[in-house]
Amino acid sequence: MNIIQKIAEDLSLKKMQVEAAVQLLDEGNTVPFIARYRKEATHGLNDEELRSLEEKLQYLRNLEERRESILNSIAEQGKLTDELKAQIEAADTAVRLEDLYLPYKKKRRTRGMIAREKGLEGLAKAILTPGINPVKEAENYLSEEKEVHSVEEALNYAKDILAEEFSENASYREWIRNKTMELGSISSSKKDAEENPDAKTYEMYFDYEEKVKTIPGYRTLAINRGEKEKVLSVKLNFPQEEIIAYLEKQAGKDLQGENLRLLQEAVLDSFKRLISPSIETEIRNILTEKAEDGAIAIFADNLKQLLMQAPIVGKVVLGWDPGFRTGCKIAVVDPTGKVLDTTVIYPTPPKNQVKEAMAVIHKLIEKHKVDIIALGNGTASRESEKVISDYIHETKSKVQYVIVNEAGASVYSASKLATEEFPNFDTGERSSTSMARRLQDPLAELVKIEPKAIGVGQYQHDMNQNKLEEQLNNTVEDCVNHVGVDLNTASAALLSYISGINKTLAKNIVVYREENGAFKSRKELLKVAKLGPKAFEQSAGFLRIREGKEVLDRTSVHPESYQKTKELLALLNLNEKDIAEGKGKDIAKMISALPGGMKAIEEKLEIGSFTLKDIVEALAKPGRDPREDVPAPVLRSDVLELSDLKEGMILEGTVRNVLDFGAFVDIGVHQDGLVHISALSKKFVKHPLDVVKLGDIVKVKILSVDMERKKISLSMKDAE
Repeated sequence: MNIIQKIAEDLSLKKMQVEAAVQLLDEGNTVPFIARYRKEATHGLNDEELRSLEEKLQYLRNLEERRESILNSIAEQGKLTDELKAQIEAADTAVRLEDLYLPYKKKRRTRGMIAREKGLEGLAKAILTPGINPVKEAENYLSEEKEVHSVEEALNYAKDILAEEFSENASYREWIRNKTMELGSISSSKKDAEENPDAKTYEMYFDYEEKVKTIPGYRTLAINRGEKEKVLSVKLNFPQEEIIAYLEKQAGKDLQGENLRLLQEAVLDSFKRLISPSIETEIRNILTEKAEDGAIAIFADNLKQLLMQAPIVGKVVLGWDPGFRTGCKIAVVDPTGKVLDTTVIYPTPPKNQVKEAMAVIHKLIEKHKVDIIALGNGTASRESEKVISDYIHETKSKVQYVIVNEAGASVYSASKLATEEFPNFDTGERSSTSMARRLQDPLAELVKIEPKAIGVGQYQHDMNQNKLEEQLNNTVEDCVNHVGVDLNTASAALLSYISGINKTLAKNIVVYREENGAFKSRKELLKVAKLGPKAFEQSAGFLRIREGKEVLDRTSVHPESYQKTKELLALLNLNEKDIAEGKGKDIAKMISALPGGMKAIEEKLEIGSFTLKDIVEALAKPGRDPREDVPAPVLRSDVLELSDLKEGMILEGTVRNVLDFGAFVDIGVHQDGLVHISALSKKFVKHPLDVVKLGDIVKVKILSVDMERKKISLSMKDAE
């Protein structure tokens, strides 16, 4: 198989793009580096396209290894014919390859093997041969030595051989699999076992059936979980009549009488005993893998939106980690994230020390000139929000508050990383500090938490954990490199996601910084222990030095392009000081005004169009944060109760989670409301992610409020 050609066809890419990308990956270049600094070679492949290409490349290379292994195994058995070899070499999926290998796979002793050992293969062939009387033929196979004592016994052994042959025929299996994917259905029912306390969660699946080809991924995962928890019985329903008819037609043309009867018995046995259990496992695995891939993609997309939320810059933030018995943990941080103060207050039950607690908060706000309160959305958040809102009204304070998603905060506060960062803090102080910092710079704070603990997906615990972890780590890596990080302030956790920087190098950078002071230039990175030329090449462009001697160190321009960039500035009668002062904002217009414009500059500087375009953008806005384009969080000063909500109200909210069936929106009542997929837009919506992303600020209309179950139904299409 030509792997390059196959990838190009499957991903609709040009062959030369694939060749260049594969070569760059094989040379040890990272996806973020290739996407940003090797656009000329790949003709502009972005990180998503490169990730897909990398995944496909790995799959096809594994397939080639498996193909080689199978060919060797069959050859060693002396059974590799030219026809079989051609079929194996033409197989373009792992499933097809395994189908072809099935008859030659080493397996436990089967009924078919036992029958072959007794010499019954000739009788099996006789059954499929028109004009031969199988009953009379069976008499020739009776043998005391081989323990074949009767005609009936001989025929049963022959049918065992046929049943096994049918079940191992690659063409038959492919047809049956495809037909079942098209016409089959999945059904589930309640198990008659002891009542499970979680059984109600799966109530809709107690008597449920859906076509294999239409079942949504989230239902597949829900059914799988219900089966795993022993609440549901699940089965695959085959189009049995069509399959039996197909097998009989394929295996026994022109058969009549006893031959046909024996064939039909062998076919039915083959289907029920061998084919259906095997194909059921395969199809359920296919559905699960498809569902997992879909759920992981949603999870990754949600994570990306969460990480890329707009930072709140230049504000003093009070982080409030709410709680009941253990109180509310408070931390005040300055605009750089430095902790100024910590305390614990008890305004919530059982102590209800509202007056005393808010006196403490008032002092902290006055002392540190607090701008915003970042309130975690966990236990006691509702009660804390009411206390904060009352305080703002009573004191006429200009302080506002934001509800911050605290998923993963407890994981972080008890982690080794948090202990290293705040050795003298308890878990509560670390958690409240994290609340404040999440608001100031979501990306820098959330990278300290294992991605799957952030909780912006569905059924994440039921998925292939290795695949989930890889996808989420790729997402974090792409986000961090897209934004870039300040080399002199970034934590080791943040640095470890930079292209070419592993955890060891990240720690070495921090150690160097602590011992030698702030980095003055990107070149200084080469003095860091174990950071060689390759790591420098991969990482330098993503690391910024805000106040360095070299102005270009503040931008996304890679050091390898500094000389060309300075030549460009000279052509425009600009210098680096001009760029630092923001005089490069009209640089694109200046180039357009020159004879020949961009094309002439490309030729004069001998530079590619992709690279020139990126340099121009970097010079126009040095140090620009791409997250500036994202809507800022909704700042609040008042609180709504669930009872305040009325049908028909139009409110503004923040999208907190996006799933297959809709989006959850925070409208300021602590309980997120659901916008079902059917209520997202007046146009047809294939998937919620086509309409909304996590962090979007949207207008919604209240459709209904279920006070007892605390469920809010919302519509976006009626609020348009």
